[in-house]
Amino acid sequence: MRYIFIITFFLSNFLFSQELKIIADAFDTDQTKGISIFEGHVSIIKKNDELNASKVTIYTDAKNQPTKFIALGDVSFKILTKEGARYRGTAGKVIYLPEKKEYYFYTNVYLKQIDKKKEILGDEVILNVITGEAHAKGLKKEPVIMIFNIADDSNQEEKK
Repeated sequence: MRYIFIITFFLSNFLFSQELKIIADAFDTDQTKGISIFEGHVSIIKKNDELNASKVTIYTDAKNQPTKFIALGDVSFKILTKEGARYRGTAGKVIYLPEKKEYYFYTNVYLKQIDKKKEILGDEVILNVITGEAHAKGLKKEPVIMIFNIADDSNQEEKK
C-alpha cells in the first residue's frame, strides 16, 4: 500500500508555510532520533522541486525541521533555483541540506540546466539553489564533462 505524507514546515525566513509532499510505498520513523525513512518509489514534491528515489532518509532537529535529506537508488530530480534556472538530472545518491540550500549529487551524475542548455556529467556535483553556482569533480580516471550549445556563426555569415 502506498503512503502519502503531507508535511507542512514553517520556515523561519518566510511568513507563509511551504508544503512538502512525500509519496512512498513504506514509511518508518523514530521521532526521538529525528529520523524518517521512506522506501519504494519515493517521490518528494515541494513547490517547483521534485526528487524521486528508491529510498529517502530525512533527518530533523528538535523542532521537527528537516536538516538533511539523503536519497539513494535511481535518483532523479527537477530543481528551480532562486534566480529561475531550471535543472533536471539523475544520480546514484543525492544529499540536500535545507539550511545551506545546497544539493550534493554523487555517482554517475547527470545535471542539465534546461533554460541555458548546459549539461554536466561527473561523479560529484554541488548545486546551490540560492546563488545558482555549480561545482563538479570527476573520478580519478574520468574527467568532468560539460556540454554547451553554441550558435553556429558560419550559417549567419552565409545568409549575408
